[in-house]
Amino acid sequence: RKGGNSNNVEIEGRKNMKETKTVLDYSAKSLDGKEIDLSEYKGKVLLIVNTASKYGFTPQYAGLEKLYEKYRGKGFEVLGFPCNQFGSQEPGSESEIASFCQKNYGVSFPMMAKTPVKGAQQHPVYQWLTHKDRNGKEDVEVQWNFNKFLVNEKGEWVAYYPSSTSPLDEKIVSFAEGK
Repeated sequence: RKGGNSNNVEIEGRKNMKETKTVLDYSAKSLDGKEIDLSEYKGKVLLIVNTASKYGFTPQYAGLEKLYEKYRGKGFEVLGFPCNQFGSQEPGSESEIASFCQKNYGVSFPMMAKTPVKGAQQHPVYQWLTHKDRNGKEDVEVQWNFNKFLVNEKGEWVAYYPSSTSPLDEKIVSFAEGK
């Protein structure tokens, strides 16, 4: 009888533990303040990137938009997360960021509200992206803006690329193409 009780407690404990295994278990606010449940992207491959309007790599918005326009109808999405943690390179409000992205780069892919991607206030999506104990693949430190993460159609972590990797790099394009 003792063994039965401890097994029941163990099983009950497992039932009550919610382990997040994919990025699809999270949500984030969009630039216009709407809560976006990332489970909406189930079945699509994702390129998640932290962005900034005043940075040497800011022209990567053009490549991100080109990639998005070409592959969005084929199960591919780009999710932008503006970040002001690196050299104050994203100082604007959400409406200023939206206006800048649209006016200068024609950005039509989903953009989230300004997001901390590192440190004590790190957004849960980025906690998942950067910690092996959560994503099951790799520990990564976001070094600067325009770091890129690839997530498969099941919401599983696939790869990380630093700022210097173009959104039109053959590895990212192949991923967008489903290869």
